[in-house]
Amino acid sequence: MEKKYTKKEIIAKAKDLAQMITETEEVDFFKRAEAQIQENQKIREKIASLRSLQKQAVNFQHYGKHEALKMIEAKIEKVEKEIDEIPIVQEFKQSQTEVNDLLQMVANTVSNTVTDEIIRQTGGDVLKGETGAQVQNGAGGSCS
Repeated sequence: MEKKYTKKEIIAKAKDLAQMITETEEVDFFKRAEAQIQENQKIREKIASLRSLQKQAVNFQHYGKHEALKMIEAKIEKVEKEIDEIPIVQEFKQSQTEVNDLLQMVANTVSNTVTDEIIRQTGGDVLKGETGAQVQNGAGGSCS
């Protein structure tokens, strides 16, 4: 007889997997890059400046001061560009993308494996993506 897992057991395994992910090169690099950004006075000053400009923009928008808003938005864009041009920021954003890609790959692998296993267990056709019920009914994967 097949073992049946509880949601609690599955969540425990997911937490184990999450722990494994936090111990990858991708996450390690992400943490180091983030720490370097926090320690960098120039970046902290630019971020503080950006936040201040963003608050001004919200106020100008709220009070309908469109010309002032356009000027502030141009300044915001300039500061964002300056921040983005700093090498450690570029590395941080790249590492963020790599961590997100890893998480997406894990999610897709889980999803695809579950789907394929359901198809196999119901005597379906994995290549066609049809469960056993669809194969038996000649549904051919089309919606009726």
